[in-house]
Amino acid sequence: MDAFIILVEPKYPGNTGSVARVMKNFGFSNLILVNPAFSIDEDECRKYAMHAQDVLDNALILSSFEELVDSIDYLVGTTSIESRNDRHHLRKVMMVKDFAREIYKMDGRIGIAFGREDYGLLNSEIEKCDLLVKIPTSDVYPSMNLSHAVAVLLYEIFSSRYEPEERILASGMEKEKMYEFFDALLDAINYPEYKKENTRILFRRVMGRSMLSRWEYHTLMGVFKKAIRAAEKKK
Repeated sequence: MDAFIILVEPKYPGNTGSVARVMKNFGFSNLILVNPAFSIDEDECRKYAMHAQDVLDNALILSSFEELVDSIDYLVGTTSIESRNDRHHLRKVMMVKDFAREIYKMDGRIGIAFGREDYGLLNSEIEKCDLLVKIPTSDVYPSMNLSHAVAVLLYEIFSSRYEPEERILASGMEKEKMYEFFDALLDAINYPEYKKENTRILFRRVMGRSMLSRWEYHTLMGVFKKAIRAAEKKK
């Protein structure tokens, strides 16, 4: 996927720096600025980018939205305003979660355009977009800060394909062995007999909810062994 994050006439260098940072967080590196109101080398821009200076260094600066349209194969606009009338097509939107799954099916240079901080993309610019995407927000205040909106959208794209490191869970046999050690620990500390059954059930439920990994199992078993040994020495 060859994706470009596009900021149309951004006004504040801090926002653009923050956008570069969140792009780096989620593995995106292609930034396009259309007619920015500042120099990308301003201190505030660089400061907010933190360790994403390379994103700013390699950013493409264009003078107009028309120039952008000519350089992108599939242009996606973003908006906080949607049309809910089937007869009005300009602001018919796709929700960001759905878009995050579909983007991996797209070919070519995909541009995701974010509008100005104060009033977003113009209708004339939205007309040139192949698709319009919306992040669901409260009707009380639907418009998000620019860098926050970029962060949410890139998070959705990234997480839709994110595969966490495989977590090997403790086996049933291992968990039963751990419960035996827990019983032995209760005996070793002279835990009141009338409380034991309820405490055993509590421990089993807590461990069941935790989805104990094999590494966590071995760590806990080591603790139980030492605790039992120490308790028995004091008897």
